[in-house]
Amino acid sequence: MQVYTTPKLNKVKVTSDFWKRYRELVVKEVLPYQWKVMNDEADISISEDPQNNGQDKNSHAIANLKIAAGEMKGHHYGFPFQDTDVYKWLEAAAYSFGYHPNPDLKKITDNLIDLIAKAQDDDGYLSTYFQIDAPERKFKRLQQSHELYTMGHYIEAGVAYHHETGNEKALDIAKRMADCIDRNFGLEEGKIPGYDGHPEIELALSRLYEETGEKRYLDLAHYFLKQRGQDPAFFEKQIKADGDSTDRDLIPGMRDFKREYYLAAEPIKDQKVPHGHAVRVVYLCTGMAYVARYTGDKDLLAACDRFWNDIVKRQMYITGNIGQTTTGEAFTYDYDLPNDTDYGETCASVGMSFFARQMLNIHAKGEYADVLEKELFNGALSGMALDGKHFFYVNPLEADPVASKGNPGKSHVLTHRADWFGCACCPANLARLIASVDEYLYTVNGDTILSHQFISNDAEFDDGLKISQTNHFPWSGDIHYEISDPNEKSFKLGIRIPSWSANFDLEVNGSQKDLPVEDGFIYLHVDGKSLTIDLKLDMDVKIMRASNRVSADFGKVAVQRGPIVYAAEQADNQAPLSLYEVANDAKTDYHFDEKLLDGVGVVKVAAKRQKIDSDDAPLYVDSSKPVESEATDLTMIPYYAWANRENGQMRVWLNQ
Repeated sequence: MQVYTTPKLNKVKVTSDFWKRYRELVVKEVLPYQWKVMNDEADISISEDPQNNGQDKNSHAIANLKIAAGEMKGHHYGFPFQDTDVYKWLEAAAYSFGYHPNPDLKKITDNLIDLIAKAQDDDGYLSTYFQIDAPERKFKRLQQSHELYTMGHYIEAGVAYHHETGNEKALDIAKRMADCIDRNFGLEEGKIPGYDGHPEIELALSRLYEETGEKRYLDLAHYFLKQRGQDPAFFEKQIKADGDSTDRDLIPGMRDFKREYYLAAEPIKDQKVPHGHAVRVVYLCTGMAYVARYTGDKDLLAACDRFWNDIVKRQMYITGNIGQTTTGEAFTYDYDLPNDTDYGETCASVGMSFFARQMLNIHAKGEYADVLEKELFNGALSGMALDGKHFFYVNPLEADPVASKGNPGKSHVLTHRADWFGCACCPANLARLIASVDEYLYTVNGDTILSHQFISNDAEFDDGLKISQTNHFPWSGDIHYEISDPNEKSFKLGIRIPSWSANFDLEVNGSQKDLPVEDGFIYLHVDGKSLTIDLKLDMDVKIMRASNRVSADFGKVAVQRGPIVYAAEQADNQAPLSLYEVANDAKTDYHFDEKLLDGVGVVKVAAKRQKIDSDDAPLYVDSSKPVESEATDLTMIPYYAWANRENGQMRVWLNQ
């Protein structure tokens, strides 16, 4: 019997032209721009932010830290979680050092670490709102305070910064935070038997455990997950003790949501499906997957599976976006997927990427990698403009500037990306995902290396093993692998066959191979000094339909090629876009335009376009009267690239 030993993954260098452009954009544009914004040095307008809640003056995020550190005088400005903008930015910067060393940026980030250390209380606590303006209310209103959420985001940044740079102070801040939380939370006498209203600390503590090996941090993450919902009235009891007046609320309106919104109505093991705020859900799921993998907690693993299936099979847009309603940025109900009021927060797509990655660490199933790919190339990526300086919080699948301006129910849908947001969670969240995308390409699972993302890269493992993947993905489906294994360490290699590729061709060392697909992967045994693999995926343009349970998409079709979901824009097509009809068997034509939108694949679809009624035509007419239409071509661009030109209408789902 062949014994396989899987070499440890050491380093991945992204060589993909597509992703190198975005990763360099993070270094050259995104990080400098966001640093200026957080220091209140950028000339920005956030007046059109759909979720500004009055936080429309500036960021003040660095100033808050300086006040807490005693370097400035003043009051806290912004949301209680304003610090997290800085921490996610710091995490993105840390990852960027792995592929683009930058001494000037490193000087800024090292100084920032020093500032954060100075702002941290002696006992490890750090949340500037409470330190500056409400020290007597620490941990007193956890439904709204985001204290553990805030410290969790620093812990993630500290782990990343230490991992990439070796900076011990960055990790020490994180450990002192975790120790502070550990002293204050638990079921022992004198501790708080609760948890944060916004899950995040669970995944952060899991990452701290990975970096330090300190099991106490994993145990604390496990506690938070098991304790959630054990006392459904916990938040209400805290509010009553802290002062029941709404004047005492930290974020207006937060107490109006049901317990399900906070995933606190019952223990996680009893929750059948995820409810409430979409980002809370996927951060919680990521923490559950981490802890389930390390502890073997079967209840948490079963909850991961339940939540995954409900989100992906009943509440996810074709682009990967999740969270259907602006009210609470939340999930609604199964198969409710409206396109023109869709919320689809960028952070939720980023969080879904985290969840998918952790599920791949548990199960070698292609469906997790399919969703990760869907988010990377569609749902998450649409959150940032091609210039790296404008952002979407909300990601609709249908938009019209007239509707957004004229209908209050659609005012949250922007048709051009904003400079910044009063609640600015999304820009830095997307930056840290892009900067760390090299960590999402391989999963070492038992005796197997899974190569599940077709992003060109050079990967180095222990024992001298190197795997090089080259392609022109997502525009071409020709994937080439070169494997160098000088010490002939035998292992299994799993390569994903995407669900969108109905057919594929495989050659190994130049010879045709016919291998079975097992849970979305094909497997090869590698035991020689070198190996070449050529995989050809099906990149035909697909006309897609939704389940007929999705009433919003009944009688509509969408266009997809490979992993890329396409959208029609007014910039390329005569408005209104509602007048176009596309048949199930419509003829399509694909070409790559290197000059358009920094280089994109363009799909032209044969369509019919109805003649628009005149202004004075009756509002309603007998349907037996013929409607004039003409044959035309509908030009479509990748969804992620919409709203980078003139303002106008956009549609993903088209009338049939």
